Amino acid sequence: MTRKIDLDVLSDPREPLGLWRGPEPAEDAPDPRDAPDPRDDAVEAFTRARPRLFGIAYRMLGSVADAEDVVQEAWVRWQQHDRAGVREPVAFLTTVTTRLAINELQSARSRREAYVGPWLPEPIATGPDPALSAEDDETLRLAVLFLLERSTPAERAAYVLHEAFGYPFAEIATIIGTTEANARQLASRTRRRLAQPGRTTVGIAEQRRFLTAFIDAARSGDVQRLESILAEDIVLYADGGGVGNAARIPVAGAAKVAKFVAAFSAWLWDLVEVRMVEANGSAAAVLVHEGTPYAMFTITASEDGIDGQYWMMNPAKLGGVFFLMG
Repeated sequence: MTRKIDLDVLSDPREPLGLWRGPEPAEDAPDPRDAPDPRDDAVEAFTRARPRLFGIAYRMLGSVADAEDVVQEAWVRWQQHDRAGVREPVAFLTTVTTRLAINELQSARSRREAYVGPWLPEPIATGPDPALSAEDDETLRLAVLFLLERSTPAERAAYVLHEAFGYPFAEIATIIGTTEANARQLASRTRRRLAQPGRTTVGIAEQRRFLTAFIDAARSGDVQRLESILAEDIVLYADGGGVGNAARIPVAGAAKVAKFVAAFSAWLWDLVEVRMVEANGSAAAVLVHEGTPYAMFTITASEDGIDGQYWMMNPAKLGGVFFLMG
């Protein structure tokens, strides 16, 4: 089990985060009372770092609200810290944010184990949002975030920091409190867990084509037509949180998924408007009923067809979908 990181006291960092610490004041240093208000610099530094901090927290937690809470707590700790000794605010804030996210993941495990039905990450708009789209979109895919749930918090942190933000392992080791070799191993284990040997995931344009083809086939209710575009080992996950009208166990296999989708085709598609959007760096579909999002879903696909479907039907996780519809 990953140890809980003590955030109340940040130990003196070593290289490369040794840049946190400022130089010793010179004997003829100017009177600090003549200096500009340091609070202005603190706000500016945090504002510059905030998009990256949110990107790290969201990728680690899979929840917009939890990521915002972590970033807010990082701001509080930044305000309370003796900033005179910090030469690299982004390094300091990244460390605080990552450690807060690790601790939050540890406490979230028990809540997610008791969750009714499959737990899926909360969808988020990408594209115009600099907090997310400026980084590697692959780490934002709902399927990737879902699979990251199988990793330990430390593994998840090492993978996100390296793959999404390009941090070297020496720096990651200092951030999460381990050795460079272990940080490399943590990220490598996660990468292997995400790999699908012998299968090549299609690009965004092809993924969108598969999604459109699925919607057309689902509208028809034709089981054979549906099955023809599904990979044999497809798995459908639906997150209803015990509230939405969703399957509480994953549906696996092309034949079962085709029959499952066809069963609600007779009534669902006539009641909703389908809007194609971009969520988590992939094409997705929002089903809108009377102006309100009823569900959102996306797919993963390979040369074998659609191999994964992810349906978000939990009302508590659909708030961000309104931004997708804008």
